Amino acid sequence: MTTERIDLGEFQFVSGETIPTLEVAYETYGEFTGDNAVLVCHALTGSSHVARRPDTGSETAGQARAWWGDVVGPGKAIDTTEYYVVCANAPGSCYGTTGPSSENPETGDPYGTDFPPVTVGDWTRAQRQLLDRLGVGRLHAVVGGSVGGMNVLDWLRRYPDDVERAGAVATAARLDPQCLALDTVARRAITSDPNWNDGHYYDGPEPQDGLARARQIGHVMYLSKASMSRKFGRRSAGRETVREEPPDSAAAFFPYREVESYLDYQAEKFVDRFDANSYLYMTRAMDDFDLSAGYESDADALAAFEGELLVLSFTGDWHFTVEQAETVADAAREANVDIAHHVVESDHGHDAFLVEPEKVGPPLSELLSAGLAGRTITDTDSSDDETESFAPVHTSLFST
Repeated sequence: MTTERIDLGEFQFVSGETIPTLEVAYETYGEFTGDNAVLVCHALTGSSHVARRPDTGSETAGQARAWWGDVVGPGKAIDTTEYYVVCANAPGSCYGTTGPSSENPETGDPYGTDFPPVTVGDWTRAQRQLLDRLGVGRLHAVVGGSVGGMNVLDWLRRYPDDVERAGAVATAARLDPQCLALDTVARRAITSDPNWNDGHYYDGPEPQDGLARARQIGHVMYLSKASMSRKFGRRSAGRETVREEPPDSAAAFFPYREVESYLDYQAEKFVDRFDANSYLYMTRAMDDFDLSAGYESDADALAAFEGELLVLSFTGDWHFTVEQAETVADAAREANVDIAHHVVESDHGHDAFLVEPEKVGPPLSELLSAGLAGRTITDTDSSDDETESFAPVHTSLFST
């Protein structure tokens, strides 16, 4: 299966602005049998390339590597021999779906920052239109992590009758002020780059330095103190690892540490594959999301959903915390939604939902196959035989 694109025609965004055509890049895996469709919602800089293909050497939509290839695929937790899996790149991104770097058919130039503001709700509406074109009505499940988990929650409030089961992983009903602040600094790094040119940089040098700094801030947010200590400590990167040039003359006196080398490497890779304007648009969509917007409360937003909801959170994640996930679970209980909140012991930080498939996969597999009735899974290290329920979290975890 390769990445496909579909033209949804004229599209009006939540902001009220309209573009003449919205093309959506998507991938499908497995065979559709009428009631086995699973929509997977990608995270901030993900693409539609969620699962591996036989031709793993080919690059797809700027990403050579399937971002959830250990969770989605034949015989995996989201088993593509059983389910018809759909993953669509979100509007505003740069992996095949129309966004700021796309050509504006009315001018012949890239949209740049003339592209309309994008919200998570726009992602959901575009996915619904894509599924309609694919002949998919009600979803067996919708699953996603990080801002993709916000996308999942938006499905439950926007199209509650269209979802049987939902898995919201490492996510929240809204970002907290600390994360909003860090996202703001990341965006300012881009917009203060001399090459940004108010977002119209496509015919000249791109704001790579600003995008690199923004991504470095993001990576710090995705890791935990424990994982950073384990991976890097305060170690020097070694004499064989040398900056191309120190940021200032005095810096040459001090060691170039492993954590700096890691951040520089990640930034270098990222600027080669992602668009600076898309980073602005995608982070603003995440920052804007508030489950209760337009409703009296989070519970009111979820009240029309009559399916089952599994929320997964990770103890080392300070970007989307266990407490924030429990807030979603509390709202679901208040709305009489069938809900389970499964807390995973992990010190990997927010990245855990991507790098620990052995902990993410089992609860998602049980959700898809048996719903919340399949309550028993192993959520500890493979060396530990302890088995726990993913029933609602014990309230003592949240006592003051």
